[in-house]
Amino acid sequence: MSGDTDMIADLDLVPMLNSLDQMTLHFESLPGHPFGVQLDSGMNRLGMEPGEWAAVRDLILPEGPALVMSHLACADAPDHDMNARQLANFRDMVAGIDAPLSLAATGGILLGPDYHFDVTRPGIGLYGGAPFHEATPVVRLSLPVVQTRMLEPGETVGYGNSWTAQAPAIIATLSAGYADGLIRAIGGTAQVFAGDTACPLAGRVSMDLLTVDITHLPERPKSLDILCPAQGVDALADAAGTIGYEILTSLGPRYERRYTGGVA
Repeated sequence: MSGDTDMIADLDLVPMLNSLDQMTLHFESLPGHPFGVQLDSGMNRLGMEPGEWAAVRDLILPEGPALVMSHLACADAPDHDMNARQLANFRDMVAGIDAPLSLAATGGILLGPDYHFDVTRPGIGLYGGAPFHEATPVVRLSLPVVQTRMLEPGETVGYGNSWTAQAPAIIATLSAGYADGLIRAIGGTAQVFAGDTACPLAGRVSMDLLTVDITHLPERPKSLDILCPAQGVDALADAAGTIGYEILTSLGPRYERRYTGGVA
């Protein structure tokens, strides 16, 4: 936080204070400026631990924190006993506090009202990602086809000759790759879609290009979807052996973004 005070003041931001050092710096540098407090209820990542919070809470609360929050470590596993322990710890740490309280992100919201407090923080759930399995996916990622070519049996595709045509094939080259956040681990297992029709990747993911077997399509498409209703972010993550968060946060700045469906 050191060095950020000018930006916080200029942009009217509300910092979440995680330590005694941050609190001291904030009150000395920006007296009267809004702030929040993050408590560690058991995750041991960020936040003030119970002992240090008990030592300073009577000094901090009169300053009027805008939010007091913590974060759950195992909310994506509803039966994990860590959830109840953190809930109890958080309740103990915030007893008697009038400030708005927050404990639950997407997984915590799904644990039920006991975890909701005053403010919830839906994140991955807004994008239709696990653990909110019933959510409607909101991201479609369409990749333009820049070239198609015919292959004879025995011809190979891409780096390392990792895909070999077993019969006459049509290969489409798409303009996207790991420089766009489509991580190399999806190669060989992921699919793209022409509507509801799956088309397997053929060969490795390279920096700016994907190659796809479209032999079975009735016509050559202008684009193919890698995120769509037929393949959500978690299905693509499963193909890569990772989680939906990594897929979504890896998508780079080179995509043209269009926002649809909003209310005017």
